[in-house]
Amino acid sequence: MFDPVSNPLKIKYPRTPHLPWSPGAGSDDVYCADLSVFEGREVVVTQKMDGENTSLYRHALHARSLDTRPHPSRDWIKRFHGSFAHEIPQGWRLCGENMYAVHSLHYTNLESYFYLFSVWDEHNRCQSWKDTLEWAALLELATPQVFYQGIWDEALIRKISFDPEQVEGYVVRLSAAFEYLEFGKSLAKWVRPNHVQTDQHWLDKAVVPNGLQADLPTDLRINLGHDLL
Repeated sequence: MFDPVSNPLKIKYPRTPHLPWSPGAGSDDVYCADLSVFEGREVVVTQKMDGENTSLYRHALHARSLDTRPHPSRDWIKRFHGSFAHEIPQGWRLCGENMYAVHSLHYTNLESYFYLFSVWDEHNRCQSWKDTLEWAALLELATPQVFYQGIWDEALIRKISFDPEQVEGYVVRLSAAFEYLEFGKSLAKWVRPNHVQTDQHWLDKAVVPNGLQADLPTDLRINLGHDLL
């Protein structure tokens, strides 16, 4: 058992299993075959963003790989993280999508280049969605669009629709808090078919920044990274 306060560790974000009806699973992906944990419980369904999974701690950050190599889009998140890192409690981490660089989808109207989707405490427990939104408000961080929040209704969730040219998919999670070891049973994703639409990995391409909302104040657009262009 680790002590994240006296000996903080970097913790890899787990692989999110696919919902049984997700068409975008690859040969090495896994499915969430048992959805019974959702029955009778409140869930929240949020947009799955096409960015780089990133974990932010008080004194460190990394992409999903713990040995993250340098990259221009990661330079942006390092600077952004530095503006509020002192407010992250010791042993906690904020997980979200680094949206600076275009991957397969090119966004033109982002609120921010970082979207928070989960907060983990010093006991490696994922905070409730309500608490996640409170952290987002406190730190002025964007969160993904909510498609549905309410008691689990598989038929309704299966009917969620959107433009696959603009949205990669969605993620279902329990609204309540859950333990790290329960991750694979507490959330699952639906991903559009052929969601990777480029032959070359985005890390090996020239960086093309996604677009921010045109009505963001100029000083905020600069703080979010447009002075790097």
